[in-house]
This record gives sequence, structure tokens and C-alpha cells, in this order.
Amino acid sequence: MAGSRRRAARVEAMATDWLRDSRAGLFVIALLVGAGSGLGAVVFRYLIYFVTWLFTGHSQFGQAGYAGSAHLPWLGLAFFVIVPVIGGLLYGPLIYRYAREARGHGVPEVMVAVAENGGRIRPQVSVVKALASALCIGTGGSVGREGPIVQIGSALASSFGQWVRVPENRMRILVACGAGGGIAATFNAPITGVFFGVEIILREFSVDAMFAVMLSAMIADVVAIPFLGDKPFLRGLPPGIHLVHPADYLLVAALAVVAGLIGLLFKNVLYKVEDLWDAAWTDRPEWARPAIGGVALGLILLALPQMYGVGYPVMYKAVAGNYALWFLLVLCAGKMIACGTTLGIGGSGGVFAPSLFVGVTSGMAFGVLAAHLFGPAAGSPALYAVVAMGAVFTSAARAPLTSVASVVEMTGDYALTLPVMLAVGIATAVSRGLSYGTIYTTKLLRRGQDIDRAAPWRAFGDLKAGDAMRRFSVALPVPARRGDAGGAGGAGGAGGAGGSGDVSPELPGTVVYQADPQTVYASESLAQALGQLEAYGRDGLPVLSGDGQQVEGWITNASVLQAVAARIGLAGPDGNRPAAARTAGRQAAPPMPLSGYRVMELAIGETSPAVGTKLGQVSWPGGAVPVSVLRHRRLTDPDPGLTLAPGDRVCLLTLQPPVPGNGQHGSAADLPAHGDG
Repeated sequence: MAGSRRRAARVEAMATDWLRDSRAGLFVIALLVGAGSGLGAVVFRYLIYFVTWLFTGHSQFGQAGYAGSAHLPWLGLAFFVIVPVIGGLLYGPLIYRYAREARGHGVPEVMVAVAENGGRIRPQVSVVKALASALCIGTGGSVGREGPIVQIGSALASSFGQWVRVPENRMRILVACGAGGGIAATFNAPITGVFFGVEIILREFSVDAMFAVMLSAMIADVVAIPFLGDKPFLRGLPPGIHLVHPADYLLVAALAVVAGLIGLLFKNVLYKVEDLWDAAWTDRPEWARPAIGGVALGLILLALPQMYGVGYPVMYKAVAGNYALWFLLVLCAGKMIACGTTLGIGGSGGVFAPSLFVGVTSGMAFGVLAAHLFGPAAGSPALYAVVAMGAVFTSAARAPLTSVASVVEMTGDYALTLPVMLAVGIATAVSRGLSYGTIYTTKLLRRGQDIDRAAPWRAFGDLKAGDAMRRFSVALPVPARRGDAGGAGGAGGAGGAGGSGDVSPELPGTVVYQADPQTVYASESLAQALGQLEAYGRDGLPVLSGDGQQVEGWITNASVLQAVAARIGLAGPDGNRPAAARTAGRQAAPPMPLSGYRVMELAIGETSPAVGTKLGQVSWPGGAVPVSVLRHRRLTDPDPGLTLAPGDRVCLLTLQPPVPGNGQHGSAADLPAHGDG
């Protein structure tokens, strides 16, 4: 019996190791996560339907306007005010007691878990989020179900990953798999799920990550289809919604600008309303906030019943042309305020569906206006409603790939691809130009968490040697080898000790060593540059321009660390790299060594004429440039104002051959480290 248990334990350990460490194991886990996310999406959808039916007598509510509850008819229109209060009394204590991160729209919590917490999410979040969001939406909360299912799927994936003990890099991928699977199952849109998981949650592209999320989204959709159907999510669109004339692209472009501004307005209204509630609530108990705030939400529902719940039936009626122009604008503004109020009072739900709602109503209003101005040539107003749906979301979330895929898949009309791509591109540019944070990241920025800032482990791949080098005031030319027009060629030229040249023997110190310098290119990543520095760069290395024709600067280990520190702590909001890295040309193979240059280290002795002289005032041999100074075992940049003292060692990059007989020559890799004395 004991032997059987030991064999079973060995088999389990081998299976766990295989799942944790192999690429095939990652893909198997992705399939399991996809199946779990698909089932989670189905259960969550029906849980919302059940809560909505329990209070209203209908699985979806609000599209009929002023219609009372079939289960509580004696409440009359007071139902709209009382039910949100009841819901708040149920989900407020639930969130406060068991998982406070379940409050809000959920996606930012998943994003920060991936960016900063290694993908770790507490297991109870999935259960609490499902119950709290179902209660919130079912009792009138004007939020979406997509944010919760993202958090539910991600929490399931993270829990499984923690059980298997996968490493952090794979845990992040699994969380993206859970999020993508949830979106795919909810919308019957697997491509949208893939882009959502990679573009919004994981925020990086790799072959393994893409394939894993694809598997998860595919299996999640397969699992959900028998329960939710295989029809396009946005059904009932009028037939023939396409551009009538190529000139209509101008109208699409104008709509994109308007939608971009509306998306930013939606984001700002959302957080402004939340700020107002924070200021009004102050130090009162948080568990009671949804119930007390439910009165305000109820008054909004009483004024505009169409704001009840997610709002997809209202969207269908809007696209079908059942609402007048003025009422479309009222619905658009009302959704912003109702969604902001729901989240501001501590509700639980997503912002994806509300952004689609705002896009559909505002785009339909634009289409109706265009039809009045330009007649049938403008095309169907429903076209502009669908296009604006993607443009508003991409402006708010800055996720263009997800936006394009979502519109095309949810409508099932691939003829919309071109106008949607145009609108999404313009709206993204508008959003990027006017705002740093998105509707998701702004919540984190307000906590002091900037996940758009480069993560420390990414900086070595994102930054280039050109970002970390100390630039020379005047770039040095790279002489061509004899018979070689390629400039920075291979070994040769001034490759040995001695040789001919006009080097002045009057150096202000003793040549301790000399070496043929290896190089890095400005366009190489810091990871590549560090490899070269480790092997050859005791005092640093010269940095070549992209075409290999000029020595632009000098890079050291210290300058690399400074660049990484600046990147992860002080990166500008535009996230742009310095021009040196952006404009670097082609990258050639690094020459070994750099033709025509030498690295020379001088020891400043007691009798050196340079003692007491500022570094910038020393007359160096023609073509020599100080690149570093070693003082008291500490390597520093060559500050022109530094006063030289006995014991200093000055490293020079010189164009001429070294002084014959002074010191020895060889590879810098053969030299002792500074700390060796």
C-alpha cells in the first residue's frame, strides 16, 4: 500500500513538473484554463439572468421603459429606487468581508496582478466577483458583465497556476488565457478574446503567449456555444450596412474624431463621479456605501429606466432605429452618469459594455444627423453606430486590435472591417494625444501604480545601447581599413602595439595597459550590450552609429544601470525612447576589434604634470578622448571639472597607435578587474 502511494506521488510529481516546465505543458494548462473560463462565463451569464428574473420577472430588463416588476407589482415605479438599495445591502458586505478587490470593474486589478504581482490573484476573488456582480447588475447596476468575467477567468487561471506552481512568466500568460477565454465565451468572439488577453492584460506579444491564449479562447468558445448559441452577439442589425460611396470615408473619419473625444469624456466622467462619491462618503463604513448610494442610482433609473442592467436590448433597439435623435443623446449621456454612479457607490461590474453602449448611441445619433444632411448617400445610420462602438472603446481603453476584432466578430459582418479600422486608428491617435491613462490604467495611476512604465525585467530588452551611452560632443569618424570601404571592419589597422604614427610621447602619466576596443551598436539592446561589457568592457566600450561609420559615444556598466533606473522610474508619459535609439540605422556585425582605435589607460603619478589640473584642461594627444576615470576603485564619467590627483587612472579612446614600449597590449578581456588592485 505504501509503495503504491509512493508510485502515485512520483507520477504526480512528474506530471506537475511536465506541466510546469515544458512548452507542451503550458499549452495543456491553457486548454484547461479555457474550458474553465468558458464554463465560468456560462454560469455567470445565467447567474445574472437569475438575479434579474428574481427581482423583475424578466431575464433582461429596462428596454421596455417604465414597466414595473412582474414579481413585485405592488411597488409600482418605486421599484426602480428600492431594488438598487436591496442589491447594495447584499453585495456591499460580501465584497467588504471577503474580497475588496472585487469592487469596481475588475480589469485593472487583473492588469496590475500581471504587471507587478507575477499573475497571482487570490482564489476567492472568482466566487466573490461572480456573486457581487450578478447581484449588482441584476438589481439595476448600469455596468457590464465582461469585466467581471475577465476577473473570474483570470482568478481561476491564477489559482490553477499557483496549484501547479508555474513560474511567474508562465503565470502571467495563464492569467491572460483566463481573461481571453472569458471574453471569447461571453461574446462568441474568439479572436477578440485573443487580442483582449494579449493586448490589454498581458501587454506583450510572443509566440508562446499568442498560441496559449488562442488555445484558451478557442476552447472557451467551444464550451460556451452549446449553452449560449453560435450566432453573432449583436443580432438584429439591419441588412446592407455598408459604405455607399468612397467619399463616406470622410464621414467615418469625422465620426472617429468625435468618438475619440466621447471615449475620453466617458473615462473622465466615470472617475469624476467616483471622486464625488469618495468626497461625500469620507470615513463612513464602506460596506454600507452601495446601499445608501443605491438611492441615487435608483433615482437615475426612475428618470431613465433604460439604464437598468447591462443594456444590450436597448442597444439593439437603438441600432434598429427605434429612438429619436434627441433620445439617443440622452441615452449616451445617461449611460456615462449611471455607470459612473454604479461604480462610484461601490458596485461591481465592467465598463466594456457601457463603452459599447455609449458608442452605439452616439454613433447612431451621428448617422441620423448625416442622413438628414446628406440623404441616402451617407448610408445607413446603423453603420455609424457600429463603427462608433469600436472607436469609443478604443479611445477609452486604447486597444485598437481588440476594438477592430470585437466589432467585426460581434456583428458577423466582415464588410465593416475597413471603416472600423479607419475609425479605430483615428480614435486611438486622438486618445493617445490627449490622455496618458486609459479607462483601465487611470484607476491604477490614481493609486500610484503605472504599469505603462517599463517593468524592470523588460527594460533590458526595450532600451538600446544608444539610450545608455554617454554621447561624445563630436562623433569620431571610423577610418576604413586599407582595401576595405566598409568603415568599421574587422581586426586590422592599428591592431598591434607599437606601429607608426604621430602620437605625442608627452602623456601626463604612465600607460598602464592598451587594448583593441570591441564595440557595440547604438541600436543593440541593453541585454546585448551587457554581454559585450561583461566580456570586453572593463572601462566601457565605444558605441557605433547604426551604419558603423562613426563612434557616437561610450557605454559603461554604470551608464547601463542609470538608463534602466531612469526607464523604470522616470519614463515620460509618451514612453518614447531617445532619438539616438529611434533613428539608429541597420545593425552590422560588431567588428573585432574596432579598426583604427585603441583604448589606453594612464596612471597619474605623483610627478605627473596633470596633478592638480582639471581633466578638461589637460592636453591629450591628438584624437584622444577621455572616456572614464578610476578613482579610489570607483569608475566615474570623465567630468571636465574633475581635478586629477595622484593614483587616478584615466581611460582614453585614441585614434592613433599607442606609445611603443609603454605598457603591454592585449584584449581587454584579459585584464584584471578594477577591484583586483
